[in-house]
Amino acid sequence: MTPPLPHTVRAVDTAQLLDLAREAALHGFSQRLPVDWLQEHLAAEATHYLFPTLVQRLTHRVEVPLQWRCQQLLTVRTGEQIRGLLDVLPDTFDKLPETLDTAFKKDIVSRIGHAVTVREWSERTAPDTGPEGMPRT
Repeated sequence: MTPPLPHTVRAVDTAQLLDLAREAALHGFSQRLPVDWLQEHLAAEATHYLFPTLVQRLTHRVEVPLQWRCQQLLTVRTGEQIRGLLDVLPDTFDKLPETLDTAFKKDIVSRIGHAVTVREWSERTAPDTGPEGMPRT
C-alpha cells in the first residue's frame, strides 16, 4: 500500500540535506542535485525546507523504491533562497522531526512558489555553468 503524501513542511539543516541528497543518489532518484554542488553552494549554517508534492513510482524501474518528490527551499551562501526538487523515501521523510507551526509552513510554501529555481540562480551567478557544474556550450 502506498503511504499517503503528507501535507506538511519539514526543516533540515545543511548536514541533513546533504545526507538526503546522498540517499537519493544511492537509490538513483532522478530529482536531486549533486552532493558536490550542494556542498559548494549551500550556506553551511542554514535551514532548508522540504514540501512533498508528488508520489513518484517508477513502474518501468521496479528496483527503484517509491519516493516522495519534494519541493525544496534552499538557502545558498549569498543568503538567497532558491527552489529545487528532491526525491525522498517516505520512511526517511517521516523520520524528520515536525518542528514548524502551521503559519510558518504556509509562509514556506509561499516562498517556494516565488523563489527562483536552482537553474535560474546558477545561470545568473555563473552564466558559463549549469547546476550540474558542467560548462554550457
